[in-house]
Amino acid sequence: MPLLSAESSVLLVVDLQERLMPAIADGPALLENAGRLVRAATRLGVDVCATEQNPDGLGRTVGAVAELLPAPALAKTTFAADVDPGPGTVVVAGCEAHVCVLQTVLGLRARGRDVAVVADAVGSRRTTNHERALDRMRAHGVDVVTTEMVLFEWLHDSDSAAFREVQRLVK
Repeated sequence: MPLLSAESSVLLVVDLQERLMPAIADGPALLENAGRLVRAATRLGVDVCATEQNPDGLGRTVGAVAELLPAPALAKTTFAADVDPGPGTVVVAGCEAHVCVLQTVLGLRARGRDVAVVADAVGSRRTTNHERALDRMRAHGVDVVTTEMVLFEWLHDSDSAAFREVQRLVK
């Protein structure tokens, strides 16, 4: 897959939930990066879809992210988010990397979708699970990227009207 573009991407935010996030390794940084992605996506016209795993048990999407979402998260009980987030490359952020994110991404790949997983915006309770999940996704043809890669590829050009606003998200 070539460079990401705002015109042919969709952002999928998987299970960034209240009761789960305190246990996630480097959770605050992950939430900050997920927020950056949602803000940039909204500014650049990238569709955003979010899910919640068993919200009765794990709570709703963390407020700082939920307030940025253009639509409420979709509740699910399956680990894989069996959603059609829309056309284009699916850019994925969320938790847990080795469970819901992994199963979602492998399901998308099985349906022939291009997927980019944002390594610094996905997490697990243990870093070993995070690392092995990224390895497995990469082995199945998934691009593993960072938040800044996504933001600047979506921008494409420093002459973009959104450049300064998106650039501020990384400073």
